[in-house]
Amino acid sequence: MCRHLAYLGPPRTLAELLTDPPHGLCEQSFEPRCQEHGRVNADGFGFGWWDGDEGPYRYRRAVPIWSDANLAELAPRVRSGAALGTVRDATTGSVLDEASVAPFRSGRYLFSHNGVVPNWRLLPEDVDTSLSGSELLDLESLSDSALLWAMIVARIHDGQRVDKAVETVIALVATVRPQARLNLLVMDSGEIVATRLGDSLMCRRGDGWIRIASEPSDDDEGWREVPQRHLVRATATTVEVRALALADELGT
Repeated sequence: MCRHLAYLGPPRTLAELLTDPPHGLCEQSFEPRCQEHGRVNADGFGFGWWDGDEGPYRYRRAVPIWSDANLAELAPRVRSGAALGTVRDATTGSVLDEASVAPFRSGRYLFSHNGVVPNWRLLPEDVDTSLSGSELLDLESLSDSALLWAMIVARIHDGQRVDKAVETVIALVATVRPQARLNLLVMDSGEIVATRLGDSLMCRRGDGWIRIASEPSDDDEGWREVPQRHLVRATATTVEVRALALADELGT
């Protein structure tokens, strides 16, 4: 499993958003409080952000977040009104390198996956990935997350709205891998789409800002739990929460 957090709102430093909070990603890497699967998220970390309309930019490492000596200088100096951070616990069979660390990127979008797809290497034999053989060979990394992201991107390029593309891919995967855990997070500089199917997901709103995260990064009482098998579509000022289209198939 992994932990991730997305933010939209007035510009703040990456340190304020991701590392400085009392239960931020640094602590969640070695002592998560809500994680149901796995105990330590030490297989890498990554940040993604926008500078106004420019970006997204990324900083990714295949080392534990606490061991990166550069982070103390970088995080307090990068400010953004749209950011995504992750700490990774790698899926068995996935490569342990920086290319496998979220956030993944395509065009103006960033992506993170908190979960696991069993037997993910065989997934193209069981569902319509909408990917050609060459596209499968050209995945950014050998991981379930990279495959899920490529499937979503293919549908976005075909004209599907982001939330619908995410929902379609989850439905396909859950049908053939009912034990899959699919907490997905896709964002650009103005919108976040997040799903809960397997592990924890929380949301906290303020005056013109929102955070969506695997677990609270502080003890504020404003955090609210996203229901299991639901999707969140949010901007800095609006939030829509709805059941995933596959909820009835999964027995909820």
